[in-house]
Amino acid sequence: MKAAVIESVGRAVVTDVPDPTPGPRQVVVEVAACGLCGTDLHILQGEFAPKLPIVPGHEFAGEVVGVGTQVTEVAVGDQVAVDPSLYCYECRYCRAGHNNLCERWAAIGVTTAGGAAQYAVAPVANCVKLPEHVRTQDAALIEPLSCAVRGYDVLQSRLGAHVLIYGSGTMGLMMLELAKRTGAASVDMVDLNPTRLETARGLGVSASAATPDELDRPQGWDLVIDATGNAAAIQDGLDRVSKAGTFLQFGVADYATRVQIDPYRIYNQEITITGSMAVLHSYERAAELFANGVLDPDVFISDRIELERYPEALEQFAAGVGRKIVVVP
Repeated sequence: MKAAVIESVGRAVVTDVPDPTPGPRQVVVEVAACGLCGTDLHILQGEFAPKLPIVPGHEFAGEVVGVGTQVTEVAVGDQVAVDPSLYCYECRYCRAGHNNLCERWAAIGVTTAGGAAQYAVAPVANCVKLPEHVRTQDAALIEPLSCAVRGYDVLQSRLGAHVLIYGSGTMGLMMLELAKRTGAASVDMVDLNPTRLETARGLGVSASAATPDELDRPQGWDLVIDATGNAAAIQDGLDRVSKAGTFLQFGVADYATRVQIDPYRIYNQEITITGSMAVLHSYERAAELFANGVLDPDVFISDRIELERYPEALEQFAAGVGRKIVVVP
C-alpha cells in the first residue's frame, strides 16, 4: 500500500509499505481522510516521535475493512473515527485518571504507524462508530475537536466570561465554536493572518484584530487561550489576563520556547496559568458534537490533497496557507 513516511529529520516521502494485519483486538481501517497537525511538523523537525522512520497521521477516519479474531464491537463496513491515544493503564497517572500524562504515552501516528496511508491499524477500543449521516472524509476533524473539548474541560469556565483567543487556525476556530456554546459573553480573536481572521468573523467572533491593543478591553479578559504555540503570542497573552482570570496554554510550542511570568501579579491578582495536553475522556463527546453539527466541515477543511502530494501538503501547512488540510488516499 501507499503511505507517507517521515524518513528522517526534514524529509518526508510517499512510498510503498507492507499492508497492515490486525492483531486479535485490532481492526484495519481504509483511511478516508487524514488531517495534518502541528504535531506532524514537530515530528518532521525531529521532536515528539521517539524514532524515525514513522508513518504519521493521528487525525483520521475511514471504513473498517478487516477485524481481528477477538473483535465483536465493530464489523467490516462500519464507518469509524479513530482516537490515536495509546495508554498503559498501569502507571500512577493512568491509575489516577490522567491517562493523557501516561508515563508510557504513545499514539497512533506518533509512536506507531498512523493514518497518512491507504490503510491503518488501530485497537478496536479506539474506534468510534459514526452515524450514517457523517461523511468519513470530514470526520478527521473529530480528533482535533476532542483536543479542544479537553481544553474546555480544563478551563471550567463560568457563564458570561470574556474570552481572548490567539490564533485563528483550526484549533483557535474550534475553541471559538466551543466558547460560543459554553456561554461566553464575548469571544475576541487575534491573528496576523487576515485571511484566517476573515473566517473567524464568518463564524461569529465578537471582535478580531492583529493585536489586542486594537480591541477595547483595557481590564483584560477572563479567559485567554493561546492556540499558536508562538513565544511572542504566549508572552503577550499572559499580560492580557484579567484579575482572577485564567491563561490556557493550548497551542503546541517547541521544546526551546521560553517566556517570562510575573510571580507577584499571579499571586496578587489570583491568576491561573494552566495547560491542556491532547485528548482525555473527550473523544466520544467530540464525535457526538461533530455528528450534531458543532462544526461546519466545509468551513474548517480548506484543502483536500492527494496522499501522493503529502510532502507538498506539509509545506503548505508549515507556510500557514489555508485552515485544516487533509490528505486523501
